[in-house]
Amino acid sequence: MEEKPRLSRLTAILTQLQSSRIVTAKMLAEKHQVSIRTIYRDIRTLEKSGVPIITEEGKGYSMMDGYQLPPVMFTEDEANALITAEQLILKNKDTSFVQHYSEAILKIRALLKGPQKDKASLLKDRIYFTDNYLNQRTSSYLMRIQSALTNFEVLNIDYLSLDQKSTNRNIEPFALYSTQEKWLLIAYCRLRKAFRVFRIDHIQKITNTYEHFESHNMTLEEYYKSYDNYYQETPDLDGK
Repeated sequence: MEEKPRLSRLTAILTQLQSSRIVTAKMLAEKHQVSIRTIYRDIRTLEKSGVPIITEEGKGYSMMDGYQLPPVMFTEDEANALITAEQLILKNKDTSFVQHYSEAILKIRALLKGPQKDKASLLKDRIYFTDNYLNQRTSSYLMRIQSALTNFEVLNIDYLSLDQKSTNRNIEPFALYSTQEKWLLIAYCRLRKAFRVFRIDHIQKITNTYEHFESHNMTLEEYYKSYDNYYQETPDLDGK
């Protein structure tokens, strides 16, 4: 009876190693509700099985670059969750996000077995989300901004504020969040020399600057602790 949960845990650890740059023993222990010593044993078992795991002292574990596992197999519940998420995302107002997610889901559905494919198609036809304000598309820059955020690229934007004032500025993308199907971008604005919040549907144009910036070395939680009082007093959705 002990081997089944362990086999499941080993498979999950493999997936986590493949999907993250680095994973700590503490993170794995907390996720799987086992001791850190158990995780050490699991890692040794995977290494003995031929999985090329790199141990970075003081940091954690990572998978050797170029190592590929066989295609991931989805449980029925996991497949249903992905199909449900797809229907929700189709209601999103950013065209670039919808397009890329749909293409990703298409590749995922190709991995499903025959009966799973049939069930996924049935579920897709039986799920519907409403309240999308006529399904109007109001932005198309989300994916470009995501790329700039993860690659620390400075973007030049033409921005139209809520009171219809146009400005041009260079920004350093920091974080994204969504509210009522609208995407908001937190970025350091070089024009204002401070962090600002921009509505992506009010960005009129994005131009590459081919310039990179240094990471702000701050988590989203730390950002809110530092700037929450300011934004509570001055909601800055127009990017002023």
